[in-house]
This record gives sequence, structure tokens and C-alpha cells, in this order.
Amino acid sequence: MALAEVGARGRPLLWPRVVLFGDSITEYAFQENGWGTSLAERLVRKCDVVNRGLSGYNTRWAKLILPRLISGSTGAESTVAVTIFFGANDSALKELNPKQHVPLEEYAANLKSMIQYLKSVDITEDRVILITPPPLQESAWEKECVAKGYTLNRRNATTGEYAQACVQVARDCGTDVLDLWTLMQKNEDFSSYLSDGLHLSAKGNSFLAAQLWSHLDKKLAALPWLLPYWRDVDHMDPEASLL
Repeated sequence: MALAEVGARGRPLLWPRVVLFGDSITEYAFQENGWGTSLAERLVRKCDVVNRGLSGYNTRWAKLILPRLISGSTGAESTVAVTIFFGANDSALKELNPKQHVPLEEYAANLKSMIQYLKSVDITEDRVILITPPPLQESAWEKECVAKGYTLNRRNATTGEYAQACVQVARDCGTDVLDLWTLMQKNEDFSSYLSDGLHLSAKGNSFLAAQLWSHLDKKLAALPWLLPYWRDVDHMDPEASLL
């Protein structure tokens, strides 16, 4: 049987997808032992995990590009969950890092704007998970800054204000939220979750993956396994099983 004929008979497979939208902590999520890799392994044969992390980005830029990444004609229909994970750059100190800094009130407004946009393309708030920035280990991050010729350009207390704002936006908008800033600091030595004071270590990636899965599992539990297990394929008449 020609492939064209098979294609005409078979129903198109619309593979569901989870979109990870964020800054460098999301961009690096598919590195070895990354939190995105862990999610993809859990969800294989159920949905795709799509990485839309953009290193260095803040919510001011993110809200502009979100419609280019997810729209009514490009993926909204198949999107079963979206994570929005910004704040590590927004919370940079204005006087030392004005390019990435976004004022606290604008940060909250930008998150709300992105949630409203997703709702406008029928991705409802129950499919959105906000993630707060992780805590900042200042001494480790200061070493990174000094090595690049900068002074310390972030403070953990400031990052905490942005994390609190993110939690409040989730309450106001009815989305799930993963308060990474608070959860990680329940461990007395939260620096073990971070590789350089800002980005996640292997332990931090594992922690985030486990915490996020507790939110995603209930949203995605009903997703079926796509295409039959190989032992269940009728080898005498595979078309009957696969088309």
C-alpha cells in the first residue's frame, strides 16, 4: 500500500503538548538531568514537552513574544498545559542591571497580561502554572558577577518580593502556582539547589521536576497513551490497529 494511500485513510494524530515558557532556567531545562527532561520522560507517548525558554528574558519581553509562540492557529488547540517561569531577571536591581530589571508592579501586570492572552486563545487558567523565581544565593552569585566584571546585581530579599507578587497574581487569576522561592528555602542549605547562586543544580532540577509534577499530574492524568503498545498491534492487519 502506498504511503499516500495510508495517509489518506489514517486520522491525523494531534499530539498534545506542554509548553515551558521562561528565561534561562527554562532554556536549560533539557540539559542532562534537567527538569524539562524529567517531565518529557514521564510524559512520553502521552504528549510533547516543548521548551520555549529564552535566556536573559524578562516579562516585559515575554508578553510581546508569547502570541508568536502560541496562537489560535499555532498550537493553542493542542496545548494542555503552560508553565510561565519568569522573575529571576525582572528582579535584577535597577541601578545595577537596568536592561533586565522590570519594576515589581509591571512584573505582576505582565504576568496577568500573559494569562489573559492565553485565555483569549482558549487556554484556560486551569491549564496555566506560574512558577516563582528560585531563591538567590548571594555569595555564589556575587562570585559569578565579579568574574564578569560586575558587582552583585541581585538580592534574595528583592527576588522574594517578586516571588510573592507571582503568588498573588496566581490567586487573583485562578491559576496554579509553584512557589519555588519559598519551598527551596525550607531546606536550611538551599544553596545545594543552585549551581551558581542563580541557576539550578542537578539537585535543584530534580526538586523542581518533582514539585511541578505534583501540579501537572492531576491536569494530565486523563491523557491516553498514544498509539497501541506493540504487542497489541494486529500484525496480520496492522492497519486495523494503527489507522
